[in-house]
Amino acid sequence: MTPTPHRPIRLDALAYGGDYNPDQWPEETWAEDARLMRQAGVNLVSLPVFSWPLIEKTPGVYDFGWLDRVIDLLWDSGIKVDLATGTATPPAWLIRLHPEVLPHNVDGQRLEFGSRQAYCPSSPIFREHALRLTEAMATRYGSHPALAMWHISNEYGDHVPRCWCPASAAHFRTWLQNRYGSIDGLNEAWGTSCWGQNYLTFEHIEPPRTSMGPINPTQQLDFERFSSDALLELFQAEIDVLRRVTPDIAVTTNFMSLFKELDYWDFAAAEDVVTDDAYPDPADPHAHVPAALNYGLMRSLKGGQPWLLLEQAPSAVSWRDVNVPKAPGRMRIDSFQAIAHGSDGAMFFQWRQAKFGPEKYHSAMLGHRGEQSRSFQETAALGAELKKIEAVRGSRVKASVALVVDWDSWWGSTAPDSLPSQRLNWLEQARAWHSALFALGQTVDVVRATGPFHGYDVVVVPNLYIATEAQAGALTAFVERGGQLVVGPFSGVVDPTEKVHDGGAPGPLRELLGVEVDEWWPLPDGQTGTLSWSDAAGTASELSTLIWSEWIDAAADADVVARYSDGALAGRAAIVRRTAGAGAAWYLSATLADAGLQEVLGGVLDAAGLPVRSTPGRDIEIVTRSNEDTDFTFVLNHGTGAVSVAVPEGAHDLLTGDDVSGNLTVQGFGVAVLAHPSPTSGTETGSTTEPLSVSTASENPGV
Repeated sequence: MTPTPHRPIRLDALAYGGDYNPDQWPEETWAEDARLMRQAGVNLVSLPVFSWPLIEKTPGVYDFGWLDRVIDLLWDSGIKVDLATGTATPPAWLIRLHPEVLPHNVDGQRLEFGSRQAYCPSSPIFREHALRLTEAMATRYGSHPALAMWHISNEYGDHVPRCWCPASAAHFRTWLQNRYGSIDGLNEAWGTSCWGQNYLTFEHIEPPRTSMGPINPTQQLDFERFSSDALLELFQAEIDVLRRVTPDIAVTTNFMSLFKELDYWDFAAAEDVVTDDAYPDPADPHAHVPAALNYGLMRSLKGGQPWLLLEQAPSAVSWRDVNVPKAPGRMRIDSFQAIAHGSDGAMFFQWRQAKFGPEKYHSAMLGHRGEQSRSFQETAALGAELKKIEAVRGSRVKASVALVVDWDSWWGSTAPDSLPSQRLNWLEQARAWHSALFALGQTVDVVRATGPFHGYDVVVVPNLYIATEAQAGALTAFVERGGQLVVGPFSGVVDPTEKVHDGGAPGPLRELLGVEVDEWWPLPDGQTGTLSWSDAAGTASELSTLIWSEWIDAAADADVVARYSDGALAGRAAIVRRTAGAGAAWYLSATLADAGLQEVLGGVLDAAGLPVRSTPGRDIEIVTRSNEDTDFTFVLNHGTGAVSVAVPEGAHDLLTGDDVSGNLTVQGFGVAVLAHPSPTSGTETGSTTEPLSVSTASENPGV
C-alpha cells in the first residue's frame, strides 16, 4: 500500500484532552464541562465515538441537533474536536432488521447484541449503513472550524478481530482467489496433499473454525492475514468517503499499541496521523518498559512522524481483574513518557467519569467528585505544564537501534498447533530483547524486516519465523554497510506459505548468519540450561537459557562466540558472529534470561560504538527529540528514589524555566525536559541516544 500524504492535525499546540460523551449527561451539564475543560487546559476532545444510535434513531433519518450544539459550545470555548464517524457500534434497530450483521465465533455461534463492535467486518449490510453515516457526518461537519481531524470507528479488532460467519467465509474465499489466482495455486501453497486436504473449488473452503484436530497452518496464517485485511478494507472504505468530501482533513483510527490481530504497517499507510491507546498497568513498576516499545512502534509506523497518544487512563481502568489506581505522579510521568517518544500531546479516556455502564469505574479527567477529585487536580496541573514544553511539538525522536516487527512471523510462530514448542512466544521475546536494550540505555525504533535501516547502527530481530529473499537482501545490505545485526532463534524457518525452506533454517538468512540449524531443541517446562560466553575483553561468563535452544553448525568463516555448556548440546555452538562487509551479523540460537540478554546485546552495542550504561537499570529513561537546531532531552525517573544526571552544556529546563549545568537531581516519578543545542543539527537518527550520564542519588537501581 502506498503511504498516504501527511495531512496534519489542525491544532496549533500539543493536544490535550480526552474522549467526551455528552450524550451520557443532561444538556445543562455541557456548559459546566466546557468551563472546566478551559480550566484544565483542554484544547481537543474526541466525540461522538459510540453515538450512532442517537444520530440515526431510525433508518436514514439523522438528528444532528444535539451534536451541533455540543460542537458549537466547544468551539466557542476554544476547544477543537477529533470527530468520530460514529461507526464503532451499529444501533439496535440495524441488528434487529439484519441479524446477519452480527459476528460469529470460531465455533460458528452468532454473538448477540449487547456490547460494542457488534458487527462482522465483512458484512456488506454493515458497510452500506456505516458509509452512509460517514458521508452524512462529513457533509454536516466537514467545514466546521472546530474540526481538527477525523476519528474513524474505534479500536479496530478490540472485541471482534476475527469473524467466522457466512459473510466472512465468502469474503475469505474471494481474498484467497485474488491471492492465489486458481484453486491449483491454493492447493500448492497450502500443501493440501498432506492429510487429504485437497480442494476442487474455492466454494469448498471455509474459515478455520473449530475442527476435530490440528488445522492446516497455512490456512490459519492466511485467515490471520485476511482478517486484518478485512478490517483494513472497512477502514479504507470510510477513508475514501472522507477523502472525497473533506480532502484536506487528517484521518486516523486509534491503535492499541503492539496488537497481534492487525498489521499496523498496513493500517498506518492508509491514514494521515498515527494515534494510540495506551494502558500500562500501574501495578507493574516496570510497565513503562513495554510502553516504550509500543511508542517506538507508533512513531516508526510513518517513518518517525510525530504521533498522538489518544487514550490513556488518568488513574485506574475498569477491565483488569484488579484495577490499581495510579499513584500521585504516575499519570504525569506516563504522559511525559509518551511525549518523549514522539507524541505531540497527551489525551485521556475519558473527560467526565461515567455514572453507568461497563466503564463507570474507569477513571476520568473529571472524577465522580468533580473539581475536588484527585484526577482533575492532577490533569489540570499537567495541562498547564504542557504549555511550557510547546517547543517540542513536531520534533522527532533520535534512535540508533531498531527492532524488527513482522506480523507474518508473529502470526505464524504463535499458531496453536504443530510447533516444536508452544512456549516460544513472539511478543514475549520482542519485549525481552527491547527490555534489555532499555536497561542498557537505548531508545529503540521499530522497523520492517525490509527496512529502511538508514541511520541505525544496530538492528535486532528477536524472531523472523517467516523469512523471504527480499528481507534477507535488505538485512545483508544493512550489515555490509557497517551495521550490527542480531537475529534470534527459530528464524528463517519457513516461506510465506509455511513451507520449510530448502536445507532448513535459517533459510535465506543462512549465508548472512553463517549457520545451519540441524534440530530445534526446546527445553521442557521448568528446565533451564547454560552457555559459556566471552565478551570483547575476553571475560568469560555463564549465561542462563530458557525455553529454547538449537543444534546448529557454524560456517567456516563464522566465529562461535558462545557454546552450550551442559546437556545434550554441551560444547556445541550457541551464539555465532559472522563479519560481512563493514558490519557483522549475530545469531542467538537460544532464548536467554534477562542478564544474559543484557550482556550479549551490550557487546553488540559496544561493537557498534554506542554507549552502554555501566549499571543497567529500568527506572531511568532518557529520550531525545530534536528539530533542526535544538535537542529536547527528556529525563524520566520511573522509580521512587532520586537520581542525579550530568547535563549537557547550554541546557535549559523547560518545566522549571531554569538554566541547568553540572548535575541535575530528579526525584522519584520526576521529569525534566532539557532544551540544548543539537550536536547533530538536521539529523533524525544515528545519534547517541543517551547523552547524559546517570548516577543514583539514592540506592534505586531499578534493574
